[in-house]
Amino acid sequence: MKLTENTASERNIMKHLALTVIIFLTTAIAVKAQFRINNKNMLPEWELNGHTLITIPDDELWRIATEWNDGWMSGWVSARPESLEQNGEWTIVSGTMELPQGKMLLRDSYKQDNGLVRCRRRYEWQGEDTLHNVNLSVRLRLKGHNMQTFIPGVVYYGNKNGAEVNPDIIPVYDGKPGEFAIFEDHRLPMPFVMLENSANNYAATLHTTPSPVRGAVLDDQWWSVGVEAGDGYSDFVLYSGPIGYNRQHGVAKALQFKPMTYNATYLDMEPGRIIEKEFFIELYETDGKGTGFQRPIYTTLDLYKPYEADRFTDFETIVNEKYNFAKKRWLDYGDGCAGFNMYDLSQRSSIVMGWCGQADSPGYALQLLEGSLADSDIPGMIQKSMDFLSTFPVDENSGQFPVGYDGKEFFGGDPVSCGQAMYNFAKAISQARASGKYDTAKWEIFLRKCCDGQSRRILSENWNPRSTAEAFLIAPLAIASRLFDAPSYLEAAEKAARVFADRHLEMDGCYWGGTLDATCEDKEGAWAAFQGFQTLYELSHAEKYLKWAKHAMDVCLSYVVAWDIPMPPGRLADFNFRSTGWTVVSPQNQHVDVYGVLFAPEVYKMGEYLGDDRLKQLAKVMYRSCFQLTNAYGSQGEQLQHTNFAQRGDMSDVRKLRGGYSEGWTVFWITAHFLNAAARFQEIGVEP
Repeated sequence: MKLTENTASERNIMKHLALTVIIFLTTAIAVKAQFRINNKNMLPEWELNGHTLITIPDDELWRIATEWNDGWMSGWVSARPESLEQNGEWTIVSGTMELPQGKMLLRDSYKQDNGLVRCRRRYEWQGEDTLHNVNLSVRLRLKGHNMQTFIPGVVYYGNKNGAEVNPDIIPVYDGKPGEFAIFEDHRLPMPFVMLENSANNYAATLHTTPSPVRGAVLDDQWWSVGVEAGDGYSDFVLYSGPIGYNRQHGVAKALQFKPMTYNATYLDMEPGRIIEKEFFIELYETDGKGTGFQRPIYTTLDLYKPYEADRFTDFETIVNEKYNFAKKRWLDYGDGCAGFNMYDLSQRSSIVMGWCGQADSPGYALQLLEGSLADSDIPGMIQKSMDFLSTFPVDENSGQFPVGYDGKEFFGGDPVSCGQAMYNFAKAISQARASGKYDTAKWEIFLRKCCDGQSRRILSENWNPRSTAEAFLIAPLAIASRLFDAPSYLEAAEKAARVFADRHLEMDGCYWGGTLDATCEDKEGAWAAFQGFQTLYELSHAEKYLKWAKHAMDVCLSYVVAWDIPMPPGRLADFNFRSTGWTVVSPQNQHVDVYGVLFAPEVYKMGEYLGDDRLKQLAKVMYRSCFQLTNAYGSQGEQLQHTNFAQRGDMSDVRKLRGGYSEGWTVFWITAHFLNAAARFQEIGVEP
């Protein structure tokens, strides 16, 4: 029986073993926060364990900026509640703001719902003339010193690892007084901001209902959300457009290596204009340092319910079209040198394993899909490509190897690509042994050389991996330990898992370094750890690995878009693009891609292990949604610009970036990951 193919009975055993972990993971939410409106000042307050932790700064519930100077809001005017009423489940406070130009009517409506407090804030301009240069705001203050923040896709507990490499390129936030991190609603895959007080084991999250703003002087201006740090507190903030980070006001994370000015984000409110903003607050105990972000992940799923898989292309069509496109990338240099080309054959030729190339992936995936695809060419392509990849030279001391061949020479080599290639070799050998249809002798020699060197290197006293990239070695070493009855491989996998768990579970530095075109926190680094931890759990059924896997998975999920982001006129709007299920890349590269299809099967399996159907439903959407934009040739690009960010094309105007689509970068991983994930879904008997 193959290592990662568990029978139904084995999966049930794992599910039962997981129950104690589930209980452990949910104890943090056993104590409910208390919400109330203070009878003395009619202001909202949130209390946890007898301590009032969330309040309104300076008793000023409503604050409006009426001027714009030096690239930021000014001329602040405030107001306090004047009346309080109860209407069913809603508590309503109202007030009036007197301005020289007229009167602003204000109203907050609060309702408690399943551990959340929903608020709808309403502004109604009653002046006789248009009110110019206005900015609306929401501000809630959480007590605590130097609290860490988590903003999905953007800031991961300060982005500490990336900050050591490129603090001027990515958003950095340490919770020190004077710092701020405020971003456009449409930038966030899961629209929330969390603050964690690790010293006292509590956290709070502001969930926002994203929306554009009527009356903005800029086209396509949205609300913004973020945090601002003070001395002994941090503020959640919502603004009607202004953004900034790294102590710079009025800038957007718009380019890969630098920000761009995004200024003049104010409103003009004509007489009678009503603007409303909805948001939610949750306050809760945590299960220790680095866990505060986990609860709002699932709150977001409950709020948006991103589970409608059937509105997307069906599974069979996706597999067939992706396979047909894969065949177009078949490349034969002669003399047995053949495989799947990384690039469009008309542009460039290179057979590359791992990362963007994934030439190793079909050797495993097509074995599982061969029956449904019914193409007699498949066995020959599998045998020939895997035999050729097995000739790549391996350094016996380190287990490292070049990952590319361009018809003349071998090139490249990095932990990400090597680990991913080794994984697909291990899976291919496992499947071929079970079917008996392929000669795996060369494949096994290659993989053993890699595992011998890699395990020796990891088990040495001086092994100190730079980033989470080397976590991609955990799963293949674990699988190979079973394939070759090699305890040292498992020992190395377990050591690597401990190292990355020690580094990342408390989020002193979040999973990072898993993609090769960014040097910061990223979903690929989290996926490397998630895959490794889950594989060890499936081998050992040890509860600690399930807990670790859930932590890494939850970081992965924070990059998954949980809502359909409305698009401005552009390539994405042309196709009525629906963003749910796609994934943001990293705090450095702020576009969405299809990478989430690769870990969708593992998300599904976690749904089984944890007894959480939300994960199983989400996994299906992640796979099927990402087929969007595949054209009539079967081609699909990588970079979709859901926010004010681009890496290709005309990048001179920040206000014209959102809604664009870079369709020319069609490297093979975009195809291979669909086939690979389809095969893993088939292993567990699931058709998404």
